[in-house]
Amino acid sequence: MSRIAARRRVTRLTAGGARTERADYLAVEEPLEIRVFGRSLAVTMRTPGNDVDLAAGFLVSEGVIHREGDLAAAIHCSSDGEPNTYNVLDVGLAPGVAPPDPSLQRNFTTTSACGLCGKASIEAVHTASRFTVAEDPLTVDATALTAFPETLRAGQATFERTGGLHAAALFDGRSGEMLVLREDVGRHNAVDKVIGWALRDGRLPGRGLVLMVSGRASFELTQKALMAGIPMLAAVSAPSSLAAELAEDAGLTLVGFLRGPSMVVYSRADRIVDLGTDDHPADPADAADAPADAADADTAEASDAAHARERAPEFQKAVRP
Repeated sequence: MSRIAARRRVTRLTAGGARTERADYLAVEEPLEIRVFGRSLAVTMRTPGNDVDLAAGFLVSEGVIHREGDLAAAIHCSSDGEPNTYNVLDVGLAPGVAPPDPSLQRNFTTTSACGLCGKASIEAVHTASRFTVAEDPLTVDATALTAFPETLRAGQATFERTGGLHAAALFDGRSGEMLVLREDVGRHNAVDKVIGWALRDGRLPGRGLVLMVSGRASFELTQKALMAGIPMLAAVSAPSSLAAELAEDAGLTLVGFLRGPSMVVYSRADRIVDLGTDDHPADPADAADAPADAADADTAEASDAAHARERAPEFQKAVRP
């Protein structure tokens, strides 16, 4: 069995009564225990592969490390006398790096759908980032940005076989180049893997980078982008209300429904420009001219979202997660 995809016999049925036996591939889901200096910190259900990146990104997201030199070592280990299953990773931190706060320890195994389940302290999520993104001068061409989802999708080799993985990628906002892509059964794991890669490659804070995800933009993914100093998060589906509030407060550009030729921008739209026209980034001070009445603002938001859907027929065909 592959560590990423497992082959299994399945029965395919149709409403007309047809029944076909065939082989299919499923995404592998296994536990990974992350230890720091031998002490268990978390257990997450993940797709094996890029475990060091996953652990590094997790530690960045929790505010434990923030630069390449903070991670001194990482090794897969096994229980006494047992074969190494590569499901336990022990991480060593550089001298001077404080070990994780005990309140970060998970009480039980987290699922691949939720990275926050089982927190000993939910307040730990609000750990202050060492980086700020509000002043990042990043601007991204709107046309180039609309190509990111297709680039992401084209790189999802394991999803092509299984149909069961989330993906996250980092793009250079200026050139549009995809720098790294990771797949995982957990969306938060996929994001941790690309953030961990960026840390180990000396790219944090992620100035000028765009984090692209294949699903929705949750509060947790927005928080992870901020902890890594990434100024823009783009998703093919919708963000949550809390994600939008966090992005606005922090000055992060949050893009949703990035499909076809359009998108919906929930905060800091001034970073997205059309280089093929005379459009220029909007002055953030113009926000003072926005409707003061909450009802008017809600109406304007609904109108913008409806307009985006009209411009992109793909919205009518897509099944939202």
